[in-house]
Amino acid sequence: MKRSYQVRAGKRTIVREYNYIPFRYILAVGITVLEILGILAMVVLCCYYIPYFYIAALLTEVFCVIRIVSSDDNPDYKVPWLLFVLILPIAGFMFYFLFYSRKLKPRFVRRLSELSREHYEPEGEEALLLRLECEDPHAAAQAKMLCKSAGATLFDGGRQTYFPSGEQMWAAMLADLRRAERFIFMEYFIIEEGVFWGSILEVLKEKAAKGVTVRVLYDDIGCMSTLPGDYHKRLRAFGIEAAPFSRLRGQADNEFNNRNHRKICVIDGRIGYTGGVNIADEYVNRRVRFGHWKDTAIRLEGAAVYELTRIFLTDYGINEKTLPSVPKDAYPALPAASGSGYAIPFGDGPSPLYPRRVAKGVIQNMLGAATRYVYMTTPYLIMDNDLCQSIENAALRGVDVRITVPHVPDKRMVFGMTRSCYHRLLRAGVRIFEYTPGFIHAKSYLADGKIAMIGTVNLDYRSLVHHFENGVWLYGGEAIAALKRDMEDTMALSAEVSTDGVRAGLLTRFFRSLVRIFAPML
Repeated sequence: MKRSYQVRAGKRTIVREYNYIPFRYILAVGITVLEILGILAMVVLCCYYIPYFYIAALLTEVFCVIRIVSSDDNPDYKVPWLLFVLILPIAGFMFYFLFYSRKLKPRFVRRLSELSREHYEPEGEEALLLRLECEDPHAAAQAKMLCKSAGATLFDGGRQTYFPSGEQMWAAMLADLRRAERFIFMEYFIIEEGVFWGSILEVLKEKAAKGVTVRVLYDDIGCMSTLPGDYHKRLRAFGIEAAPFSRLRGQADNEFNNRNHRKICVIDGRIGYTGGVNIADEYVNRRVRFGHWKDTAIRLEGAAVYELTRIFLTDYGINEKTLPSVPKDAYPALPAASGSGYAIPFGDGPSPLYPRRVAKGVIQNMLGAATRYVYMTTPYLIMDNDLCQSIENAALRGVDVRITVPHVPDKRMVFGMTRSCYHRLLRAGVRIFEYTPGFIHAKSYLADGKIAMIGTVNLDYRSLVHHFENGVWLYGGEAIAALKRDMEDTMALSAEVSTDGVRAGLLTRFFRSLVRIFAPML
């Protein structure tokens, strides 16, 4: 199936076509559904025709309930699964065995142990930690916890550039890509054929032809409706090493859960980009879908880029049948940083790669240590009770907590779930703003003008629990003042939500309550 849409190219309007849900994806989803139905049918028939099988099914249900209750998972995640297992006695426990686990597949775990031996280990972190501890003990404690929970490293902040829009990031990235001499690594949840990606692809093809190593990694489900199913083969024909992350194969397991939501671009190991911007025209307002698209990104230059390189090579490696080579100059010797502050680029994702919820811990630490204000921007606001209490507690002790979310939704059901959190937060004194010009996709967090996090992490279950994510923790660097100005400018363009403005009818409140119960499973 094909879809067309219009994009702006100067004074011209161009009509482009792209594959919408290629047949391979339809087939994979169809096979998954048939596999699940076949298993359920077999279990039901066995219960009906084989004596004592129903008792075995009942004992299995009890076993699942005990496993869920005794697990270390967040109670908000346990409750919907308990309801599901109890309401649907047979189908419930079958879905539990298929989809409850959020751990990586064994083949991923094996490859991670191999890849961990291939990467450079930076030196000098202890000295930086001691220096930071002298400057700000609370910030040093946050840095230590993040490094331990994510397996990350504290770096000198180097040179930082904050971009308050995808358009500004696009221009800077193109200029840096054109100067690449050794390698280019790009990892994105969504890549879509259009003006934005087309401009980048031309540079990638030119660089690959000149012998520059170019690798592209995109999420298979994230690009389901934006790229042809064999797009990685097309890129390889240009000399670009490409792979879809966790290719959808139509298996009834948790392959739908652990998607790669990261956005990383590394150039020569010296320059790195991350933030909320995917490589698609709507992210740079060349395609209008939900009003003005507000996004943010950050450019790092210096030793901190090493961590983005490591994350990319690990993600690319676990998806390939053969272990990809690590370029000899992937971690080049760099001159002393000319910037200020500190930075910790980090990843987050499913266990055992990340045993703890890294990004959630970062946000809670920022909220717990803040004394004056915490500003947050997120497209979605679907949190567990634990994180919601952290936000409330900060506001109740007098911290000025402000959250900016979209006014024009991209997903109406999810937007309803976002608004269902308003009343509770407003009662605690949290200020909520809706970005009236359109949709805000930025994922930025700022505390007291000193500590910030910019990256791919939304305030929702997908980001905080299931997906592979990444971000940059910052202390005292160049980007923080620019981030603060942008957040204040964004709030000035937004409408503040009042308690009276969140009143809803009985049917709407019932729907929101019902959806919130099962939000961790969505």
